[in-house]
Amino acid sequence: MRVTAAELADSVAEAKLKVAAVRYKVEGEVRNTAGKLKTRVNEAKAKFGDDARFLKSWIDDPLRTGSVTPSSPFLARRMASFVDPNAPGPVIEIGPGTGPVTEALIERGIDESRLILVEYSPEFCKLLRERFPRATVVEGDAYALSTTLAGHLSEKAAAVVSSLPLFTRPPATRTALVKDAFTLLVQDAPFIQFTYSVISPVPRKGSGLKAMVSDWVLRNIPPARVWVYRRAG
Repeated sequence: MRVTAAELADSVAEAKLKVAAVRYKVEGEVRNTAGKLKTRVNEAKAKFGDDARFLKSWIDDPLRTGSVTPSSPFLARRMASFVDPNAPGPVIEIGPGTGPVTEALIERGIDESRLILVEYSPEFCKLLRERFPRATVVEGDAYALSTTLAGHLSEKAAAVVSSLPLFTRPPATRTALVKDAFTLLVQDAPFIQFTYSVISPVPRKGSGLKAMVSDWVLRNIPPARVWVYRRAG
């Protein structure tokens, strides 16, 4: 069968269109894959950057930092789950570090502008202000919470969420911190604290507090539990 010049030209044109379509599809898949890879690389860089910051902070002051790595997203979400986003008032976070629990609180539905972050490390404060520009970041000592927050609270808070390494402090200091925190909270608001220990980080005897404890969050290094304290009665 003879093929005319016109038919040959049409076949060539059709073949070129098919090749162009395949190339466009392949290039699109490559761009999509590259974009996903870039996102993952950036996420990994951010994570390892936070790990490096935490490790440096721990080396500089192990008793104040208390951990060589930030809380995992799983532990952070577990802590945030005990905060009622519909309860009025600010939410105080003490010892936020690089902000994993802060992110979980925002995911929980708490507006960033409601967050008051109390952090001792100037480096972490700078990072928190960059990551959470609408939150109030207060550089100061959480163990003197009322004094540190003087002028920053216009109403009672809905919760205190703590990532402080309480077991690095004597029992009397831990008890004083929690008592001070409850003066800043509305009635029945929680003080939320995680720990790697099997026992309560806040001394229970004579505390006047009621408490509940979560199951173990295994996807954290090391595994941890969350204690939730409220005033009894």
